[in-house]
Amino acid sequence: MIAEGRIALDGKVLATPATLLDSLKGVTVDGKPVRPPEAPRLFRFYKPEKTLTAARDPKGRPTIYDKLPPGLPRLIPVGRLDFMTEGLLLLTNDGEMKRQLELPKTGVVRRYRARAFGPISQDQLESLAEGITIDGVHYGSIDANLERRTGRNCWIEMALTEGKNREVRRVLEHLGLQVSRLIRTAYGPLDLGGLEPGQIAEVQREELFRFRQSLK
Repeated sequence: MIAEGRIALDGKVLATPATLLDSLKGVTVDGKPVRPPEAPRLFRFYKPEKTLTAARDPKGRPTIYDKLPPGLPRLIPVGRLDFMTEGLLLLTNDGEMKRQLELPKTGVVRRYRARAFGPISQDQLESLAEGITIDGVHYGSIDANLERRTGRNCWIEMALTEGKNREVRRVLEHLGLQVSRLIRTAYGPLDLGGLEPGQIAEVQREELFRFRQSLK
């Protein structure tokens, strides 16, 4: 853009990218002032099941953007939930925050509740704390507990930090269970907090600051 003569500072077209700026004051693109960056914002969204974490789908399936209410800033998801998984999905206007929250080394704990069908013991679930390798893919330590059982149906609580693609479903299916419902209930200290499917709420600045300070 500089080579094309589109960038100016105080009305003078810049000829080199080696230009140091203390602020964006006086910088224009095609004669229009450059807006300062927006403050980072984070939102809690209850993603409904049967929606894609994507901007659009060639097959015409509904996406999270079809479910979001109007009037929001441009938001990008932190990680993703698969088509059938519901629950907490964080959305932000800030790419740096998105990358920070997604990195496995930050150690953010993701919590899930899964409704499944089939026999399972607490000992089997506790063995997941050592990690497990399925079809050549290694999944790290998972804290899993049998919440309750009714006949051959059960609810299982799981906490993990990696969040690999379809991790919870693949691990439970490997244990012989059929997952009929999967809900992400929390991402770090942030949870669904009374949200209903399709509802969204902004994380307050003080809470967001404490969350980011707590990251590894």
